[in-house]
Amino acid sequence: MKVRDCFLTARKDEERGKKHKGLLIIDKDESKAKEYIKKAKDSLEMCDLFKEKRFDYKIPEEWFYSMYYCALAILAKFGVESRSQRCTALFLRYIKDKGVIDIDDDFVDGITVHKEKEEKSYVDDREEARYGTYVKNDDIIGKYDMMNNVCKKIISKTEDIIYSDSKFDIPQELIK
Repeated sequence: MKVRDCFLTARKDEERGKKHKGLLIIDKDESKAKEYIKKAKDSLEMCDLFKEKRFDYKIPEEWFYSMYYCALAILAKFGVESRSQRCTALFLRYIKDKGVIDIDDDFVDGITVHKEKEEKSYVDDREEARYGTYVKNDDIIGKYDMMNNVCKKIISKTEDIIYSDSKFDIPQELIK
């Protein structure tokens, strides 16, 4: 699926009175973007509580959502609503590759839903932890500080975008 298809599909779904599963153009909403940043920080804070109680299986989910809320914050800044993790990542990749925003590949790669089994992302870590049988996991604890720092870096970079005075518009080639 291409990012342009995400916009076309969502528009068609909305015209048919269905809930879309793509990207929909909405009003830009900086207050919504800031609320997503708060949720990203809250998710990261939850990691500390889960670590303290040794609910290790909950931590990767919070890491992922900390990153994903940052993605949704960026979309809100652009005036885009998403109901698809795949489309969210596609949009971020597109505007990153076009030089519209400055974010790391790791951020986009981490929230990307891959179809191929050998391709892994934080989505897979979240699903393995969520649906697996373990509660405690030393591997998660072993990479705890590193992953928290990854999330903090993504939050900081997202705040730079959200609090920027720059005007961010959806590239026209995606919506024509």
